[in-house]
Amino acid sequence: MKAKIIDLEELPARAKELRAAGKKLVATNGCFDLLHPGHVRYLQAARSLGDALAVGLNGDRSVRELKGPGRPINNERDRAEVLAALESVDFVTIFPEVRATRFIETAAPAIYAKGGDYTSETLNADERAVLQKIGAEVRIIPFEKNYSTSALLEQLRTRAK
Repeated sequence: MKAKIIDLEELPARAKELRAAGKKLVATNGCFDLLHPGHVRYLQAARSLGDALAVGLNGDRSVRELKGPGRPINNERDRAEVLAALESVDFVTIFPEVRATRFIETAAPAIYAKGGDYTSETLNADERAVLQKIGAEVRIIPFEKNYSTSALLEQLRTRAK
């Protein structure tokens, strides 16, 4: 069985292999710091859009830039391992940048999935440009209400007082 955690350099070959086999690659990305049911349902929905799911995982430095001090709770290797253990995830690639532009371009998926807290219009302009260039279809997956890592952390802080 092939490794599920792959580096950015291995990603194009893995994606090309899938396309050559006539498979449809779906890609998504995020921080996935404390995995919760909202994440699991989202990843299952993304995977159902194609034959394989590639997850781009924000590296630790980019999570700090996006989420602030004290984040991530789990380091990038641990977060990648948890994601890779999910049946719906075919492979995980850690990327260091805040934006997933290079991950998307490297994976060149047929479908790019984002959560319902985004719209096609609110996607980062550079990411949107790459998606258009590679001809990927953007699919927005409905947001799972009442699930948020930030909200979970706030609950923990409140309970600790």
